[in-house]
Amino acid sequence: MNDRSDQTVRDLPEITAATDTRDYLSHATRFAQQHEAYDLIIDVDAHLQEAQFWPEIIDLLENDVLKQTAQAMLKGGSAMPLSNLAPGQNFQSMAGRVPHQSGPRELTDDPETSGHRFVQIVRRAMNTMGVDYQVIFPTAMLLLGTSPVDGAELYLSRAYNRWLRDVILPQDKRILGLVYLPFNSPEDCEKLVKDFSNVPGIVGFTVTSVRHVPVHSPSYMRLYAMIEETGKPLVFHAGPNWNDASFQMLNRFISMHALSFVHYNLIHMTNWIVNAIPERFPKLKTLWVEGGLAWIPYLMQRLDHEFLMRQNEAPGLKKLPSEYMKEMYFSSQPMEQCHPNALKVTMDMMNAETQLLFASDWPHWDFNPPHTVTTLPFLSDEAKRNILGLNAAKLFGLPIKRVRP
Repeated sequence: MNDRSDQTVRDLPEITAATDTRDYLSHATRFAQQHEAYDLIIDVDAHLQEAQFWPEIIDLLENDVLKQTAQAMLKGGSAMPLSNLAPGQNFQSMAGRVPHQSGPRELTDDPETSGHRFVQIVRRAMNTMGVDYQVIFPTAMLLLGTSPVDGAELYLSRAYNRWLRDVILPQDKRILGLVYLPFNSPEDCEKLVKDFSNVPGIVGFTVTSVRHVPVHSPSYMRLYAMIEETGKPLVFHAGPNWNDASFQMLNRFISMHALSFVHYNLIHMTNWIVNAIPERFPKLKTLWVEGGLAWIPYLMQRLDHEFLMRQNEAPGLKKLPSEYMKEMYFSSQPMEQCHPNALKVTMDMMNAETQLLFASDWPHWDFNPPHTVTTLPFLSDEAKRNILGLNAAKLFGLPIKRVRP
């Protein structure tokens, strides 16, 4: 047996919600040093943990009744009034073992000299992982599409978009944003596209997928035409919803989480393709975020199989459903790597080299740093470069120029 009596033993600092982002991601930093050869790394999905910034968003509400109600609830101790959360079923932090999931409480510098607290935290994450740009999504707001409160999604989305435009994006050009579209209100979505399409730092428009609306409804056609004209993508971001009647049969968070994110994007994409939206708006680019990759070949095969037997039910299609999917964009997170051969086949089927975009999903518990892509043995160096940043630069119209330190 080796004699270890002369070795120094030390306790590591406890990791808490107050731990600095740079310490959380110190292991990723070691890998980031190996990414110097890559021209551009763009993270297309990172998240705002809204709770501590919620009062700022509430202050921007344009509906006085909702604003006063929410402010009163804040004073009464409610963390995120008007949001559509179920706090008693929030298992994301894994019983506190992933403390940063509950929102950053780390110390930041003086905002007068270093910028908004959120900007500082995002900058730390980008620099530590070696990322040039990071696209920010809200987190709790992913569930607003099923809110029972009249006007909640509409007014909160408008307040959030203003907060992003006026407070966050001007402070760091490396932080990019997407306009949250209150998809239950098509005409208001059109107004937001008109008002925000030329805002610096806004690279697209997002629909939160957790909602029960048919994306092929005629009420959205003018909206799609407007987005197509901007040249910017429409992004569908998946999410969890344990309140869905089907998922209420599941008794574990792991079960719901495995199925829910995929479920909504499956439905919306099926409606999108079968109703020939890509034929009606051939220049409208779509990006599907945070559903993983395993569902893509499944849907390709299922839709192709059905279409070849019942083409009369999809008369607007001029090619196989899978061919339309191969022209869409997808984010890489969460990347199912348990079966490497299956992952390789998946990437081949979806044309990952040109259609897949790197996403970390930081700071969520299942995040993926850039080396999730660079360590895949079956990808060529060119494919890795494209997935890490060049595909996103093409989609969002960004310069191919390194801006990370």
